[in-house]
Amino acid sequence: MSASASRIKRPRLRDLGVAIGRFATGRENAITDVAGVRVHHVTKIEGEGELVPGIGPVRTGVTAVMPAEGDIFLDRVFTASYVLNGAGEVTGLAQIDEWGLCETPILLCSTLCVGRVLDATVAWLSRLHPKIGKEYDVVIPVVAECDDSFLNDAVGRHVTQADVEEAIDNVRGGPVEEGCVGAGTGMQTFHFAGGIGTSSRRVPVGGVDAMVGALVLSNFGDRELLRVDGVPVGRLISDRFNHVPRRGPAGSIIVLVATDAPLIHRQLARLSRRAALAIGRAGGYAANNSGEIILSWSTANRVPRLGAGERTAPSSSRSLSAHPLAPGRHMAELVLDTELDELYEATVDVVEEAILNAIVAGVDMTGHSGHHAPALPLDAVAELLRRYRPPRPSDPRPTF
Repeated sequence: MSASASRIKRPRLRDLGVAIGRFATGRENAITDVAGVRVHHVTKIEGEGELVPGIGPVRTGVTAVMPAEGDIFLDRVFTASYVLNGAGEVTGLAQIDEWGLCETPILLCSTLCVGRVLDATVAWLSRLHPKIGKEYDVVIPVVAECDDSFLNDAVGRHVTQADVEEAIDNVRGGPVEEGCVGAGTGMQTFHFAGGIGTSSRRVPVGGVDAMVGALVLSNFGDRELLRVDGVPVGRLISDRFNHVPRRGPAGSIIVLVATDAPLIHRQLARLSRRAALAIGRAGGYAANNSGEIILSWSTANRVPRLGAGERTAPSSSRSLSAHPLAPGRHMAELVLDTELDELYEATVDVVEEAILNAIVAGVDMTGHSGHHAPALPLDAVAELLRRYRPPRPSDPRPTF
């Protein structure tokens, strides 16, 4: 059956007594702690048995992320990207790099569903803005992918237009479900089940507290290379999984980083490059057939599509465009580069924890043809962390 993500309470990294880095999390420890950022998953789990391309079994889904409050098409956000390894796809990436702006929801899905999800998002945006393709120029939605074909009938492209519309229409703030949900349903992280993870940090930037959050669609890593806050967990537990067939070493990860610190495109590109460091910290090395792609944006400034005299509604942003300016001009706030070091540090921490949350929240997932992705054995991992990792005063109390 097709369903929204389940309400099952899944553990998180902090349930193992591990807090990455030195900064405090936001309320939900999720990307939605950045005000205005909203998320929703649609999960599809159907059938079992041998693979019949076009029929099933199905272990997939779609995840929608709205980058900011209000109408993202009319009030764009500064955005930038970094490609650590490019064996992957993000539609609209060339436009983001050229303009430094994002103007659509961000959709995450299985590789072969990119065209279908893009088409459905165009339809959704066109209904919202009938002037697209007439008075407005055309739109290129941002759709990013990872390959779930080890567990899922990928050729069947089972995400429908209705699934995409459900995901976008129901984006919301608050807690974000993790693990085998939405686009992460059939994904694996270090050969363990679990694809969606998120985290956040509150960090001083330019004299004020800012929020930075990350959400990952994680589908990368060799089991033996997994590290949890520096402990080589994968190497220490890999022997117990020698009997479990697994896919090859390649995979991909899409990293989304949002902040309310006032950054422009150039600064967000620098932030994206720092986020890539977290992939290596967890044990990734950007394999030849892997796609590691990072998108970062700031909600602090909004860049209007329309001139002041053309606007049909007031901007919902913190933009300074209300100041008297000549037509065709716009003001934006930014923090000086010299004030960004702690934000860089927090970004690496938040992406690392998001990756680990994806795998900790995963549940045993059997897909087509008996292919199986085991859940990370949390009791064993908790014991290894107690044995090899000295606790810090900031660490939460473990519940395993």
